[in-house]
Amino acid sequence: MRTNRLRAGAIAAAAAIVLTACSSGGGTDTAASGSQPAGDSGAFPITIEHALGTTTIEAKPERIATVNWANQEVPLALGVVPVGMAKANFGDDDGDGLLPWVSEKLKELGGEAPVLFDETDGIDFEGVANTKPDVILAPYSGLTAEDYKTLSDIAPVVAYPKTAWATPWRESIELSSKAMGRADDGEKLIADIEKQITDAKAKHSQLVGKSAMFMTHFDTTNLSQVGFYTTHDTRAMFFEDLGMTHPKSIADLSATTDKFSLKQSTEQIDVFNDVDIIIGYGDDTVLAALQADPLMSKLPAVANGAVVMLSGSGPAGTAANPTPMSVSWVLDEYAGKIAAAADKVK
Repeated sequence: MRTNRLRAGAIAAAAAIVLTACSSGGGTDTAASGSQPAGDSGAFPITIEHALGTTTIEAKPERIATVNWANQEVPLALGVVPVGMAKANFGDDDGDGLLPWVSEKLKELGGEAPVLFDETDGIDFEGVANTKPDVILAPYSGLTAEDYKTLSDIAPVVAYPKTAWATPWRESIELSSKAMGRADDGEKLIADIEKQITDAKAKHSQLVGKSAMFMTHFDTTNLSQVGFYTTHDTRAMFFEDLGMTHPKSIADLSATTDKFSLKQSTEQIDVFNDVDIIIGYGDDTVLAALQADPLMSKLPAVANGAVVMLSGSGPAGTAANPTPMSVSWVLDEYAGKIAAAADKVK
């Protein structure tokens, strides 16, 4: 983790920002602040309640910074380039720190590129402070109370509404667009994505009503237990968007915890006999290992071959964790793969 010296530096930088704000104004860097298109729908000040407190944004933010995974996507989707955002630390296929749908949007919008915060060792507080943001967006994040306090000394922070790393894509859009004073545009964005999802369901009607589980990364050298995402995780939540259901087994296990993932002993793997389709990270070798395992092979989904393997390091697999921009980017491919698995359900 970053040292207390860095935290102190971030706070000191934040203090400097406050002292110079009156003379420097809100910033005139068009690319950094992003031109603010028409469609403003928020009267300031705006107050947003979240899991870590209550945040008041006094005036329309011109300089928007984001931390943690995918929070840059709402500003970008609404035509605003953040002054800084987290560098992609997985799913980045070309090493530029950007996922492909983000890179495409930045090229479309043009202007100066945002600062990329390296969060390998935690939030780069100094880096965030140096971008002089008016607001910091993190509705889909794992901020701790300490992270939130340090960031709040830099600018108002919008954290997750209930649970870390469990904010559905709709709520991410609602919270970030509200903080930007663009709630109406956020609703339009949600409606557009929902239309795309509706079209995908119509194209792949075999998905509707099928039960599915999303398993975490497999260790094929040790299948004594397997991990899976609970109904609290956004990957599993997205099954409902596609018209699918959570099997009773997953729903019951999820009801005992607020964690986004759990593990299950393969000695009791038959608890998942009510699963029609399994989605997981891996390749054909992983599927072959599951089919060869004396216990895993007994699962109906495995026996039927109703399994979808996604690359755990590539963009398509990354996009299976639905975010405001990744849904559109991966929807046709993802729904098609699950539909192919649904055709094998007996």
